[in-house]
Amino acid sequence: MDHLLSVELRNLDGVSYSKRQPRGRDSMEQKAQQRTRVPKVKLGTQGLEVSKLGFGCSGLSGIFNDPLSYEEGAAIVIDAFHNGVTFFDTSDAYGNGHNENLIGQALKHLPREKVQIASKFGIAGFEDGRLLINGLPEYARKCCEGSLQRLGVDYIDLYFPHRVDTTVPIEHTMHELKKLVEEGKIKYIGLCEASPDTIRRAHAVHPISAVQMEWSLWTRDIEDEIIPLCRELGIGVIAYSPLGHGFFAGRAGTEGLPEGSIVALNPRFNGENADKNKKLFVRVTKLAEKHGCTPPQLALAWVLHQGEDVVPIPGTTKVKHLDANIASLDVKLSEEELKEVSDAMPVDEIGGERDIELFTSCSWKFANTPLPATPLE
Repeated sequence: MDHLLSVELRNLDGVSYSKRQPRGRDSMEQKAQQRTRVPKVKLGTQGLEVSKLGFGCSGLSGIFNDPLSYEEGAAIVIDAFHNGVTFFDTSDAYGNGHNENLIGQALKHLPREKVQIASKFGIAGFEDGRLLINGLPEYARKCCEGSLQRLGVDYIDLYFPHRVDTTVPIEHTMHELKKLVEEGKIKYIGLCEASPDTIRRAHAVHPISAVQMEWSLWTRDIEDEIIPLCRELGIGVIAYSPLGHGFFAGRAGTEGLPEGSIVALNPRFNGENADKNKKLFVRVTKLAEKHGCTPPQLALAWVLHQGEDVVPIPGTTKVKHLDANIASLDVKLSEEELKEVSDAMPVDEIGGERDIELFTSCSWKFANTPLPATPLE
């Protein structure tokens, strides 16, 4: 499966990187990029500060398309940093370690103290058509040590379970993560696709700085429970797939995607669902024209406007798309305009589940854990 791709890696020792401006950019994009400043925001109450726009790195390792080489992927990360994006999200599951190795190559050419790295653990494999999730304390520690080595760093800024292990009390996992904080191996703790009960219980062990959830114009199921809870507890929100797995970038179907791509299997891009969703995309396109931006920029701007405690992490393999994503920070929306954009994409009109069952079955709605048999010290 794509989340655990095994790829042959290229040794890039000796490659020289520099702050560069790739050729062939549209003049409008150049002007937008020159005037766009990526602000810093706080996630949580423990001091974590990141760029308001992050970068989801999974696509660099072939999660959606073919994987990039170390050189190509690291160059995009470096370019993003030099243009104000300092927060990069990775996981040991992306490319079976390829992604963290790639980020590690980029970090050799960047000031470590000015970069924020989020990494995840817990996807241990696949069996009988389902994900194997491991939240055991010893596994968390082992994975952290492996990530530190691949990234080539002494600490990880934000570390969290990629999915919740519903067989292990969250308190057990959290106590080990708390130890890793005390040892200086990680700075802050997060959660991904966690239920309200799991978030509360984890936060009681050690403050959670951020939860990572899918959030976009066409995936909004966290708005009624998760978002209010995070704001009650002072937890930041990292929005993954803010462009709807590429839908708002113009991907209306599965054409051109590699066989077996996760996106190619997504119900929203297939059959009648795809036809239904294309009509919604037309509405977003018209609104984007009204605001003088592109549909993906409008979709990103919508997420960016959800609050200072919200950081979307779109990914891309192309510098021109990175520039366009950064320029979405220039799109300003009033409360009335935000509602207009929301109304153009009614939740009850969206066709299909947000992902394949492999992933929805371990989403936040199914992420409660058992209580500890005995109180933990």
